[in-house]
Amino acid sequence: MNGPEIRIEFAPELHLFVPAARRGGASTASTDGVSTLGHVVESLGVPLTEVGTLLVNGREVTAAHVPAAGESVTVRPVAHPQRVAGAPLRFLLDVHLGTLARRLRLLGVDTAYESLDIGDPALAARSAAERRVLLSRDRGLLRRRELWAGAFVYSTRPEEQLEEVLDRFAPEPHPWTRCTACNGLLRAAAKEEVAARLESGTRRTYDAFAQCRECGRAYWKGAHHDRLEAIVERALTRTRPADRTG
Repeated sequence: MNGPEIRIEFAPELHLFVPAARRGGASTASTDGVSTLGHVVESLGVPLTEVGTLLVNGREVTAAHVPAAGESVTVRPVAHPQRVAGAPLRFLLDVHLGTLARRLRLLGVDTAYESLDIGDPALAARSAAERRVLLSRDRGLLRRRELWAGAFVYSTRPEEQLEEVLDRFAPEPHPWTRCTACNGLLRAAAKEEVAARLESGTRRTYDAFAQCRECGRAYWKGAHHDRLEAIVERALTRTRPADRTG
């Protein structure tokens, strides 16, 4: 862009996305005089999924605002918890977030996941068709116009990723109600119903089972249950409102 100049400052929470030269306060940016402020912000590296309030000369504007020469812009991050309007809160995760998908499903959060790389256009289209919040670490994917809603996942560690999602969106947990493999809902099942899916040692040792209504996978409190229980308890502690007195 080589047109009217503006002054733009990004909140510290957004510094990950911008060059080091733009992290110390307000800096100058050139515009073309016709592009929206949203386009300018994204051209400087910040996906609009991560942008909360936009201020121009101290006045709140939308991403559709066309900046004029000399304006002073402040870009703030999304407020937490972020409310997603227009649909039940549910997610779509790209191919790189499989562990996060399984942990969200463990909490009973409606989470679709593509285990194969179906490409950015298809992911964005599915987000729009199913009105799911797309979670990704791919900044380019989050800038696609057909996307319904999205969020950047900042950490590379699954436990921190889960904390990010819980803090940002505050989904309502319903632990142990979804299949971690396919996202289907679980139901209680008698041992006889799932016996064909069990190894002999499991049949002898366990009596309480659940089964996925979609894929038929069987679940029981096996050797890994304590680890999974710890994940669930940490998440529930994070999502419970703080006790209030007085």
